[in-house]
Amino acid sequence: MTGGHNQRMTLTRTDDMIDAMPIRVASTRIDDPELAVRALFRDLDVPALGGLVLFCSSRYPLDDLAAAIGSRGDGLTIVGCTSSGEITPDGLDEGTITAIGFPASDFRLSATCFEDLDGFDAGQAQRVVRALVADANEATRGFGTTHHAAIFLVDGLSHREEMLTLTLQDALGEVPMIGGSSGDGLDFRETFVFYDGRFRRDAAVVAILSSRRPMKAFRAQHYGPGSVKMVITAADTDLRTVHEINAEPAAAEYARLVGARVEDLGPAVFATHPPMVRAGGEYYVRSIQTANPDGSLTFYCAIDEGIVLTLGEAGDIMGGLHDLFDRLDADVGGIDRVLGFDCVLNSVEVEQRQLRSAVSRLFASRGVVGFNTYGEQFHGLHVNQTFSGLAIGRPPC
Repeated sequence: MTGGHNQRMTLTRTDDMIDAMPIRVASTRIDDPELAVRALFRDLDVPALGGLVLFCSSRYPLDDLAAAIGSRGDGLTIVGCTSSGEITPDGLDEGTITAIGFPASDFRLSATCFEDLDGFDAGQAQRVVRALVADANEATRGFGTTHHAAIFLVDGLSHREEMLTLTLQDALGEVPMIGGSSGDGLDFRETFVFYDGRFRRDAAVVAILSSRRPMKAFRAQHYGPGSVKMVITAADTDLRTVHEINAEPAAAEYARLVGARVEDLGPAVFATHPPMVRAGGEYYVRSIQTANPDGSLTFYCAIDEGIVLTLGEAGDIMGGLHDLFDRLDADVGGIDRVLGFDCVLNSVEVEQRQLRSAVSRLFASRGVVGFNTYGEQFHGLHVNQTFSGLAIGRPPC
């Protein structure tokens, strides 16, 4: 195919005699990649796993880190990406390598990777994904009732998320897809996904997580539409860059509408005044990434001329999260872990509102592990400024 792909289906410790065990999580900030991976894999009990997902700060030398992972993870499906902050077992953090390991007693993980996203062949990709789902179904026949979810990780600077999510969710059918766009802090220079022993740019990974346990995909946001509206009147859709809003220079008009100075535009302003678009009867955030020297605004997601945007207004962040976790706990019969994808602008906002410690404690108490993203994927949508992910139930009695 024009857009290259690789497929990997690894089944580890497949005998049904393995005792059920909790999902394993671990995090480290050891600087040396070899020592960091050694400590991480020891805490995860890698020989007992059926798959592993990891998130790492871009501060690490990625080639050395990949070599260290490869030397210890042979035969195990391992996928991951670089992050803009990590959600560790102890809560929100930065500069770590954080991982979640799925025990082979209850889980299987299979994965495929698509490279050269500019040359992505949608038809071939759909055939590959359908085959991956079929293989996952066949491999888990011994589980009895089986639940599947697709974990999607993509180069956060690829600008290809909308096309990919629609294409891949269509191929997945009833299997829900959740995921995140990789990051590098707020530098916007290089972002990577990890697959088959290597960190890759211009690539996307789809991993099918299969389990005998209940799993629930979710998407939550604490913003709703306000009364201030604006129209995009000039934009470069390929670059996700808006040049005019309401027929005025984009940055200046946005600053006027939110009551800020152009020179003050940055993540702190963008996080608390997100534009929203209405689609299918719901409102979705279209977050701004940067204000540019030429007076334009670059967005985290697809944008087009003629779109009407509404400035969002924040709701109760902590109350919304508590309600979300209570619902998820009921949905899966008791949460073991939550694989979470939280927009980097959410992290900026909770810091501004002096809620970082409270959110961090709540995430830790509810078993969330994941990373801060440049965008989130939910089913066939690429969204911004959400907390999305997968709640996974406890081992069967």
